[in-house]
Amino acid sequence: MEGQELPVGWKRCLLGDAVDYGRTQKAEPADIPDDAWVLELEDIEKDSSKLLSRSTFAERKSKSTKNAFEKGAVLYGKLRPYLNKVMLADEPGFCSTEIIPLLAGEGIAAGYLFHWLKSPEFLGYTEEVSHGINMPRLGTEAGRKAPLVLAPLSEQRRIAAKLDTTLAAVEACRQRLDGVAAILKRFRQAVLAAATSGELTREWREERGDFSHWQEKRLAELGEFGRGKSRHRPRNDPRLYGGDYPFIQTGDVANINGDWLTSHSQTYGDFGLAQSRIWPSTTLCITIAANIADTALLEYPACFPDSIVGFVADRTQVEPLIAKWMIDSVADKLESFAPATAQKNINLAILDKIVFSVPPLQEQTEIISRAQELFTLADQLEARLTAARKVVDRLTPALLAKAFRGELVPQDPNDEPASLLLERIRAARQADAAAGKSSGRGRKKAAALPDQLPLDAAPA
Repeated sequence: MEGQELPVGWKRCLLGDAVDYGRTQKAEPADIPDDAWVLELEDIEKDSSKLLSRSTFAERKSKSTKNAFEKGAVLYGKLRPYLNKVMLADEPGFCSTEIIPLLAGEGIAAGYLFHWLKSPEFLGYTEEVSHGINMPRLGTEAGRKAPLVLAPLSEQRRIAAKLDTTLAAVEACRQRLDGVAAILKRFRQAVLAAATSGELTREWREERGDFSHWQEKRLAELGEFGRGKSRHRPRNDPRLYGGDYPFIQTGDVANINGDWLTSHSQTYGDFGLAQSRIWPSTTLCITIAANIADTALLEYPACFPDSIVGFVADRTQVEPLIAKWMIDSVADKLESFAPATAQKNINLAILDKIVFSVPPLQEQTEIISRAQELFTLADQLEARLTAARKVVDRLTPALLAKAFRGELVPQDPNDEPASLLLERIRAARQADAAAGKSSGRGRKKAAALPDQLPLDAAPA
């Protein structure tokens, strides 16, 4: 943090003192080879810096101006800096103008610069100075004035190497946790399949000598079945809203945790209620537009629009929770029935064609008891998983902050101080300016990008 005492030999400066933020080599589409790598922001995964896809200019078919970059350049996504899209180029290429290629000069290691651009201090700065409401970006002048904590060059390399290995271990841990999440999801699906197929209670039936048959039924035979009501247009008429009657929307159903809907984000007033309907508690809500076959049971009476189907179970035939699990077990199939339109949706006719196997009521009670016990176990494991994920998510910023406080690797008193690095960079810039040159060091330019700055150029 600014004002914090730095180790001996370190120097606090501006990013523009060490690298030339915003100085780019433009390339027009006509000058880009078809087989050249063209990088867009969408190709970089936020936070992790993973390259999600690699496309050529011919595949992109882009007609916009690009920034050229060399192998080894630090590629910084200036649009929406909070997404933390930064990566090191493993080969030459061209990128969106929303990506700024930064060439590490003689006084700064590329790996060190890469990690600094992802550090809490740098991210905090970009959050404060980025301009634009909907699409905030770090401007050129603001980028040059960004803070930089500069360590001696040899220590920079040690820090970068240590961060590479340590953060790779953190990422491996994160992937393992993701694997646990996938296992829990498959476990829940298996419980659901066993509950709705009869496998979960097979031994229970055998022990009782109960050979009662499951009955084949459609939803319409098991209770009241119909679409929600929201007849008034336009739908966003303010007269509809702001009253005492809960109004459930597809997003509310999609975002529940568990089986029951316990909160809502909108209400109807008397005007809204007059053109709608209140459905009773325990109604099964089934989304049929935007999100297909998401389900939730109402914990309290509520209204909902015609993008949601309501099912009120006849409890002499089926428990509401069993009805929900029956729909959940065929959700993937229901989504496949939706026409391939801009917004997927299904209709009542599709739902009404599905025939479900319904167990006797006594067995339904046993199924609910057994399944909920297993789901509770999964919930407990998921709570522990969530806690572990929070710990892992805190590790990366903590390690980066530690690195740039000088606490990650030991200092070497024989290292050249950062102040001397900056003096050399400043002298080189002055010499190049006097000679009317760019800030190169005379290295051969990259063959694929003949007009590019040399890789180890000192920034101007």
